[in-house]
Amino acid sequence: MRLTFQESSETTKLNATMSTAIVRVLIVEDHEAYREYVSSVVQERSDLRVVSKVADGKQALQTAEQLQPNLILLDIGLPGLNGIEVAREILKLCPDSRILFVSQESSEDVVSEAFSTGALGYVTKADAGSELMAAVNSVLLGEKFMSRSVERP
Repeated sequence: MRLTFQESSETTKLNATMSTAIVRVLIVEDHEAYREYVSSVVQERSDLRVVSKVADGKQALQTAEQLQPNLILLDIGLPGLNGIEVAREILKLCPDSRILFVSQESSEDVVSEAFSTGALGYVTKADAGSELMAAVNSVLLGEKFMSRSVERP
């Protein structure tokens, strides 16, 4: 599955907001193949730079504190600390970072808990091929994003 990014009015708005700044991205995903997939998609954009990729919650906290990324793409099902716990702690250590969950979970309860951490976005892995970059744009603009396949009340 390969994601292609198309210019839109949202992209124009984002470019005007971000100017020429490079967005520093931390990817937190325990499955190596999926971590590399997300990294390759993100790096298709010249304004996004993956500064680190880690596989567990404890590494995520240490790396985030050290690198202070602008954007964190975070899985929920992680060894050690789960993504929900990690998000709460990361936003204490890196209050300017924005979090976008990328997870296989789609239940209303899990998604609601994810947003309660202060995260701005939630993309299911099933929808990432078509929604990941739109979600990244929204989150970078400070807007909430939720996958279309997430269970709703």
